[in-house]
This record gives sequence, structure tokens and C-alpha cells, in this order.
Amino acid sequence: MNDEQDSTNHTAEQWTAFQKIWGETFSKLMQAGFTFSPESAPPEFMRQMRSGIFQALGQSWEQFLRSPQFMEGMKQYMDNALAFRKMSSDFFTKVRHETQTTSREDIDSVMLAVRHMETRVLDRVEELAAQIEQMGKRLDATERATAPPQHRKREPKGRRARNPRKK
Repeated sequence: MNDEQDSTNHTAEQWTAFQKIWGETFSKLMQAGFTFSPESAPPEFMRQMRSGIFQALGQSWEQFLRSPQFMEGMKQYMDNALAFRKMSSDFFTKVRHETQTTSREDIDSVMLAVRHMETRVLDRVEELAAQIEQMGKRLDATERATAPPQHRKREPKGRRARNPRKK
């Protein structure tokens, strides 16, 4: 019974803090809305009012989002979400094991092993490609060093080679 009373008191405190923040927001809005001079043009007044409203809303939301009550509420929400996820994961794992099917953990471990193997194979393929490239460069250099110089046969300047198809 004490837990219910504590929960109710805690909720009432949070609601009171929320009402206080909104009350301050609306009072600031009213103050910002009515601080104008009769000489200012109506569009300028509207810009000032809009600016005041946005500033008051921004400050109130910043106060609310940084308040200990909000932070505590978000922490509880996240803790409950994580606990629910763990509980549901454990439940489904238990169901899969009882029905003799694979569990998420089994699939994850197989996927991790495949990723490691893929990484190792790709690293090795890259090493082999680099070695093949080096061997190709050495082979080209060796061929250039040992190849005899090539001489082109020169044709006489006045003569053209005959085309065997022309008569």
C-alpha cells in the first residue's frame, strides 16, 4: 500500500511541477504580449509578440526538459524499456530452445563468425593482389631489360606499299 501512496505522491509532485512551469510560461507570454508602445506599428508589435512568445516557450521548455522530475521520469522510462526488451528477449529465447529452433543469440554468433571469416578472406585477397601486382612490375622490368632493341623496317620515301586487292 505504501508503494501506491509513494507513486501517487510522486505523480502529484510531477504534475505540480508541470503546472508551475506552464503557469510561468503563460505569465511570461502575457508580459511579453503587452509590453509595446502605442507609437509602434502593428506589424512590429506582432513581431515583438511572436518573438516574446517563442522566447518564453523556449525558456519554459528548457526548464521543463532540464528539470529533475523530467530527467527522473525519462530515466525510469528508459530503464523500464530496457528491462522489457531483456525480458521479452529471454522469453523468446526460452520458447525457441523449448521448440528446438535456433535462438537469436545463436544466429548472432554465427553471423559474427561469418563476418570475421569474411574480413580475414578479404585481407588475404588484398595481400595476394598486392603481391601479384609487385610480381607483374618485376616481370615487366625484367622483360624491358633483356629484350633486344627493335628496328623498324624503313620504306623508301617515294614508294608506297602495294595493296594486293587493287589492280
